[in-house]
Amino acid sequence: MSSQIVVLVFSWIVYFLIHSLLASIVVKEFVAARWPAAMAYYRLFFNLLAVLLLALPLWFTLAWTGDWLWQWTGLASWIVTGVSLLAVAGFVWSLKFYDMHEFIGFRQLSEQVKSVDDQEHFQLSPLHRWVRHPWYFFALLLIWARDMNLAMLISSIMMTLYFIVGSWLEERKLVRYHGDRYRQYKKMVPGLVPLPWKHLSEPDRKKLLDGG
Repeated sequence: MSSQIVVLVFSWIVYFLIHSLLASIVVKEFVAARWPAAMAYYRLFFNLLAVLLLALPLWFTLAWTGDWLWQWTGLASWIVTGVSLLAVAGFVWSLKFYDMHEFIGFRQLSEQVKSVDDQEHFQLSPLHRWVRHPWYFFALLLIWARDMNLAMLISSIMMTLYFIVGSWLEERKLVRYHGDRYRQYKKMVPGLVPLPWKHLSEPDRKKLLDGG
């Protein structure tokens, strides 16, 4: 079992390192300097590779059979199922507030965009009034609202740690793109988990969108 744990953890670490490295501005600038024409394909390639590489740690997780550490039963099962459905619904609803063509990479390809920086303007959806990374929040709900064996628990911990580190890395880029406006936003809204007493009012949202 110890070797299985090592392989599982190692597969997640390799995935996270590759994902973070390819998402970094340093690597993008390296590619742009040497193969500028390739930048139009970069975002699409990045997303496709992220999905393909994710298959390996997920396979190790699902292939590892073992005793359940805990299982949700009775009323608790209905509650966690409801939480999961709400998370999926929230994610689907949030899509209309994103430029998915830009996010996936289709816009960069069709318009032959060779810029290193992301193209989306500063925007705050209704969900961003409550949490800075709503997709990460929904993912955390889906990760933890499930039955757990040892493999699932290890993978859940690894993914949670990566969301924490990944959100920090992502926000370094957002500060580069949006400067003091994003710094102000960070002070007003929590990062991964909504806090009822700390959210962005509608007047403050409009003020930030207008330039601070």
